[in-house]
Amino acid sequence: MEMQPFKKVTEASYLTAEKAWSYRAILRYFYIQHERMREFLFPEEIYSYLVDLQGFNDYSEEQLHSDLDQLTRWNNLIARQETGRSRSIEEFKKKRFRYQCTPYTVEFERMMQELEKGGDVFGGSLEKKEFERLYQALTELETIVMNETLPPADECAQLWNDVFTYFRAITKNTADYIAHINSEQAEERMQTEAFLVFKDQFTTYLRDFIVGLQQTALKIQQLLQSVTKQQLEALQKQVIIHQQQVPRFEDLGLSEADQLEEQQGKWDSLTAWFLGNQHGESEFDMLQIRTNEQIRRITRVVQRLGERHQYFRSRKKDYLHLAKWFDSFTDVKEAHELSAVVFGVFHTRHLFSDHVPTDDIYTDVWDETPITHETKPRIRNFREKTRAGAIISQQEAKEQARQEHLKRKQEELQTLENYMQGNEIRLDQLPVIETHVRKMLLTWIGKAMARKDRTFKTEHGRKMKVIVSPNERVRVQAEDGVMDMPAVVFQFLDEVNV
Repeated sequence: MEMQPFKKVTEASYLTAEKAWSYRAILRYFYIQHERMREFLFPEEIYSYLVDLQGFNDYSEEQLHSDLDQLTRWNNLIARQETGRSRSIEEFKKKRFRYQCTPYTVEFERMMQELEKGGDVFGGSLEKKEFERLYQALTELETIVMNETLPPADECAQLWNDVFTYFRAITKNTADYIAHINSEQAEERMQTEAFLVFKDQFTTYLRDFIVGLQQTALKIQQLLQSVTKQQLEALQKQVIIHQQQVPRFEDLGLSEADQLEEQQGKWDSLTAWFLGNQHGESEFDMLQIRTNEQIRRITRVVQRLGERHQYFRSRKKDYLHLAKWFDSFTDVKEAHELSAVVFGVFHTRHLFSDHVPTDDIYTDVWDETPITHETKPRIRNFREKTRAGAIISQQEAKEQARQEHLKRKQEELQTLENYMQGNEIRLDQLPVIETHVRKMLLTWIGKAMARKDRTFKTEHGRKMKVIVSPNERVRVQAEDGVMDMPAVVFQFLDEVNV
């Protein structure tokens, strides 16, 4: 399809011209009459309408003819000379015209009228009924597509138009409403106390929409996945045939292949909105996410408003009640007890220490061992006394720790050799094993599972392969419990090669 180049839209010049006040009044009257199916208007009728408007008291017929000529040059109006009613040569020479507004003008005024109704705020709504109507239309479309014989072209075109009328209503209303609740005006109203009365209705509205959306939209997704492009092609050709049957004087210049591609593009937009495409997730999923975000946002706003309301709430009645309570006591000890409960203990000392004796948060204070805290004087010239320390050799302690580690590893190796049968260790033939042996066997299994060939080297330098049975299970008894796990065989490969 050949792309039309973007050009300057001179038809929109009347909206920003210096005399927009008169141009817009004239074209608004043309638009109103167009909606009443009156296409041609005479200057006398237009002038009688204008002089009744505020601000047109000094407006003359010469100014009207000048404005009509300018709007004709901008292609907002089409002038046609009226010759049928000329009663003299002078009337014919005056070139009495009648005017018709152009399609650009009708669309501009229709758009301006919608904008004037909405003002500076977004409209829209979240209507679950629109999804139900779309689902019903798609169900009927699926039934027609699955049949071998299609209905007449006009019925196919009507159903096709119904589907995309409902779809356009969904996309427009949902996008506008999400923009509305994210707008600055909505944010300001949410910060007022009056929003607390409105929040339950608002939250219920969003929640009901989410529930209805999930019930219907999931059915739409399944239906869209079941209908293929090849099945739709015959229906789309019927729609094109109906469009070609409408008599038009201008040639749109689109071949049948271009028209078929255009209809297929509409269907791709519908499926992408509900199912997503290669460029990202679907707008349906984004709509659910944004609606849930708005519910959480409203909850946070209401919580902040409640906290702020509680903060500024007068405590006068509470204090009067406490005063009467204190006044009713005859014994000062009872008053002291009530004061301790209401206001807390007076003249307490709080000691802070950075020492943490234990990590157990449930340990009581009296269960802790006492610690020593050195208080440093807070004077400017105080310096801590330091004493030069010697470097103490830890070689003997390191060697002792090394020997103990080697001895422990040798004992572990000796224990494992006792459990070996040839070059294997089989879990199903092990007796009750020690705790450290159980931990080592589990460590070996973890290392083997991380390798594709299930082989690794142990900490003793021996190459091993782990074979896990997919079906057989065994119970391994250890000193600290019993494990139910798959049957595992440990094979020492270096011994096999020898």
